[in-house]
Amino acid sequence: MNAMKFYACHGISTQETKVGNYFTVNISYVCPSEKSCVSDELSDTISYTAIYDVVKSEMGRPSRLLEHIAKRISTALKTAFPQITYLKISVSKINPPLGGEVQSVSVTIEETW
Repeated sequence: MNAMKFYACHGISTQETKVGNYFTVNISYVCPSEKSCVSDELSDTISYTAIYDVVKSEMGRPSRLLEHIAKRISTALKTAFPQITYLKISVSKINPPLGGEVQSVSVTIEETW
C-alpha cells in the first residue's frame, strides 16, 4: 500500500503538535497466500481496508518521532495480523519545518518474524 496520506500532529516542536502536518505511509508485507491464490476469497487473506484502518488509527495517536510511529504501526499490524512474516513501513513527513525547502523526511523500518 503506497502513499496513504494523513493529516496528524506528530513532531518535536510545539507548532507541529498543535498545527499538524501531512504525512504519508507506505507498507509492504508478506503473508502466506497459497489459500487465497486458489480460493479468490477475501476471507483467506488480509484485507487492504483492515490494514488501512490500523494505520489510520495509529496515525491518529500523536508521537514525537517518525521512528516511534513506524514501530507502533508495525506492532499494531503484527498483533492484528499474526500471519504477516515480513513488514516494511516508511513514514514520511511532507514539507517538514526545517527552515528550507525540503519535500519530505522519511523513516523506514523492516521486520521479519
